[in-house]
Amino acid sequence: MLYATPAPEERLSQGDILDACPIFGVEVPTTGVDLDAAPARWRERVVVLTQACDLAQTKTTKVLVALVQPAQLLVERGILKAVMIRDQLRRGLVYEWYFLPAAPPPIPLPESIIDLRDLHTIPRAVLERLIADGKRVSRLLPPYREHLAQHFAVTYMRIGLPAPYETES
Repeated sequence: MLYATPAPEERLSQGDILDACPIFGVEVPTTGVDLDAAPARWRERVVVLTQACDLAQTKTTKVLVALVQPAQLLVERGILKAVMIRDQLRRGLVYEWYFLPAAPPPIPLPESIIDLRDLHTIPRAVLERLIADGKRVSRLLPPYREHLAQHFAVTYMRIGLPAPYETES
């Protein structure tokens, strides 16, 4: 089993997928950056990346989340190609993106992509309020949430070498 629907009273945990999370950012126009521009605000589906143990022990007041987008939407916008999703993302071969298969009914989660390049720090209280308001869509279960955590870690811990190793052949 890949997904579960936690009861509303269950606490926030790693792998929780939440709808309508407020995200803040600076919109960058094509003509330049206005450092005095007011931040934009929008709402997105997100997945919690902060470790389950830190959340369970209430060691953190801020929670790291990544955006979750329907795979079909990313294809329609020309951000990803369907063949890339089918042949590479589903197999975990692409850094920065993580594939989520569609959840079985009644969970409203189509095939989706977690964008590990689009990270946000959200106050824990905001996410807890979303849960109280019924905005938790699902929870990614072990070992799948640990697989996501590993993919996240590998995305950011890669070490770039200045040149490839020389070979004799």
